[in-house]
Amino acid sequence: MAHRQEPPPIQENDPSEIDPIWTSSRTARQIYALGEVEKDITRLLSLAASSVSLLTLPQTDEPDDNLPQGEERSEQFVLEVSEYFERLDSIQVAIRSSLAHIRQSRIAPSAITAPPLGFVPPSLGVGLPRATGTRGLQEERTDRDAWVGILDALTRLKASQ
Repeated sequence: MAHRQEPPPIQENDPSEIDPIWTSSRTARQIYALGEVEKDITRLLSLAASSVSLLTLPQTDEPDDNLPQGEERSEQFVLEVSEYFERLDSIQVAIRSSLAHIRQSRIAPSAITAPPLGFVPPSLGVGLPRATGTRGLQEERTDRDAWVGILDALTRLKASQ
């Protein structure tokens, strides 16, 4: 019988694998923790989707779903729901910790307010040039490389004459 692949266990990153920049200050650690929360939210959504699929009737399963059957299905559901609530709890703790850090740091509320409705952040990087003149790093590098190539070609042309 095809068994569903087990989800990866909840794992804490080994401190030696974390870039030292993320351990340099309390704020950096909080930003890193929020990045981990983002990953946990992704896993949480995945667990919710798979839990819902385990609740469907076995007759409606697609052949490539590889969902367990019978009693295994109930056991798998219990495992996934348990992990779901563990993740949800860890997300809640991390967000509360971040909020406590913001309060302790006395960051002005105006510094963390949401952008206005309909705001679309600029895509800095590869993209079409904008009339405002804001360009991303990749666009700047491409422009620089083009000018260096033109200068090199003109220098060789002048040297050959």
